Amino acid sequence: MAASFAGLDLLATAVVVLDDEFVVRYANPAAENLLTAGARSLIGQPFLGFFAERAELERSLEDARVIHWDYSARNVTYVRTGRQPVPFSCTVTRIDAFGLALLAELRPIGEQLRIEREARMESEQQANRELIRNLAHEIKNPLGGLRGSAQLLERELERAELREYTQVIIKEADRLQTLMDRMLTPHRAPRLEPLGLHEVLERVRSLVRAEFGIEIVRDYDPSVPDVLGDREQLIQAVLNIARNAAQAGSKEVVFKTRAIRQITILKKRYKLALELQVIDDGPGVPEEIQDRIFNPLVSGREGGTGLGLSLAQTFVHYHHGVIEFESRPGRTIFRILLPIR
Repeated sequence: MAASFAGLDLLATAVVVLDDEFVVRYANPAAENLLTAGARSLIGQPFLGFFAERAELERSLEDARVIHWDYSARNVTYVRTGRQPVPFSCTVTRIDAFGLALLAELRPIGEQLRIEREARMESEQQANRELIRNLAHEIKNPLGGLRGSAQLLERELERAELREYTQVIIKEADRLQTLMDRMLTPHRAPRLEPLGLHEVLERVRSLVRAEFGIEIVRDYDPSVPDVLGDREQLIQAVLNIARNAAQAGSKEVVFKTRAIRQITILKKRYKLALELQVIDDGPGVPEEIQDRIFNPLVSGREGGTGLGLSLAQTFVHYHHGVIEFESRPGRTIFRILLPIR
């Protein structure tokens, strides 16, 4: 029987196979790790016996078996003797192979929510980027005419105090022009080359130290491999996050790197990924903008353009990675995940 499902042994996702009586007939190594039990102790056991919501889950499994549809359950609680219960997402698929009935895929709720959040954010950011790019193009055209008209008007004015007003128009037009250029900048495709992330971080450390006079604490994992990336884009992405922390008044910023195995990023499974955490002790991201913090023109700082995190996310997405964050007063963590391909 195990040989029939040998291909499932290679999956990083936990999978168990059930017969018509919902008895476990196969469990892959990922399921053994997730359920903290060996295949020998799992096989032959009633699947429903593992979970607290037995009656509800049984009805759903029955529907999947009889009606031939996939069933997803979000609040299935795995009960472990002497340990804390663990919430799972359970997806069951009818298979009708080798006298067996159902294939159940198990994921911890936290991972499932993260995957869904990443997919939603990617869709939203793609729409936002297209909107901002179109808007920037529309604004740039009249700006040139506005600035040119102000210059012509200035030549006709004799009183110096009136020329001060035209200078205001010219300077504000230049400021808006710079802003539009920044909005359009990230649409350059990345120039990929092998590079060490710690080299990128050391560059950012020196820039932040020169600009704000604060030190950044290193917590580097020396075992992390090189990534295939665009040096300038990655420097800018990390710099934007670190600058936000410094401008918010943080007294300490930490760069922490780790290698992570078997992780899903933007719906793709990778054997290895690189994790960078930028941790600060500042006041935190205001709660009212936390769900929009990566949107363009959204800023929690007075006078901010709201482009820094939007550009950072765009650059990271160009590398098939994601940015996540969690924030409370006194501790904010921005987490960048980059796949090693």
